[in-house]
Amino acid sequence: MIGAIAGDMIGKPYERCSIKHKDFDPLVHGFTDDTVLTVAVAHAILTGDDMAEAIRAFANRHPHAGYGRGFGRWMRAWESEPYNSFGNGAAMRVSPVGFAYDTETDVLHHAERSAAVTHNHPEGIKGAQATALSILLARRGADKETIRTEIAGRFGYDLDRTVDAIRPGYRFDVSCQGSVPESIIAFLDSDDWLDAVKNAISLGGDADTMACIAGGIAQAFYKKIPPAIAARALERLTPDLRAVVNRFNEKYGCEF
Repeated sequence: MIGAIAGDMIGKPYERCSIKHKDFDPLVHGFTDDTVLTVAVAHAILTGDDMAEAIRAFANRHPHAGYGRGFGRWMRAWESEPYNSFGNGAAMRVSPVGFAYDTETDVLHHAERSAAVTHNHPEGIKGAQATALSILLARRGADKETIRTEIAGRFGYDLDRTVDAIRPGYRFDVSCQGSVPESIIAFLDSDDWLDAVKNAISLGGDADTMACIAGGIAQAFYKKIPPAIAARALERLTPDLRAVVNRFNEKYGCEF
C-alpha cells in the first residue's frame, strides 16, 4: 500500500492548485487524510479491530490531516452511524484490502466493510470495491485489458476513455462516480508506477486522492516504485503510521 501513500504525498500540493500536464517533479510531501485512513484500514485488517473504531482512532490521533466536513463530524461524534456518503474517501483508503485478501469474494466483502462505516451510499461502496478488485486482479497478473473489462462490466464504469481525452474538460470532483473511473484510467494508461501517479495528478482534479487510488493499483501491477520515492514516503510517516505499514508489508509481502 506504499504505492497509494506515496501517491497521496506527491499529489498533495496539487489538490487545490490543479495542473493539466505531467511536466512536474514528483516531490514527496507530507501525508494527508488519504494516508491516515489507509493505514487505519491496514491496522484493522492486521489486528481484527472494529473497522469504524480503528478509522476513528487514527483520525483523531492525526486530527489535522485535511478531512472532509462530513467525515470530520463523524470522527468527533460518539455514535458510529454512517452518513450515506458517495465521496471518494471510500476508495482512497481501501488499498490494503486489495493486498490482504486473495479471493474476489473476500475483497469485495471487506471493501464494502471498509467503506460502509461512513460511505454507505451504493456509489461509495462501488468505488471502494472497484479499486480493491483492480488491485487484486493486478496482483494476480491480469493484463490491463482484462482489468478494464472486468471492472467496467462489474461496476458499469466507462473505462474506454483515455487520460488525454479526459484531461481538457475534467474538473475537481470528490465523488466516487466522478473520480474513481478516472483514477483507474490513469493507471490503465500508464507505463509505470510514477506515470500512473502523474496521469492522475495531471487530470486537474482531487489530485492527492486520485494519485492515491491510481498509485495503489499501479503498485500491485508493476510491483516496483522508484526506491527513493518509497523510502522518502516511509520517512514522512509518523512512527505510529510507519509501524503499521511495515507490519502490513511484512505480513502480506507487498512488493515495491
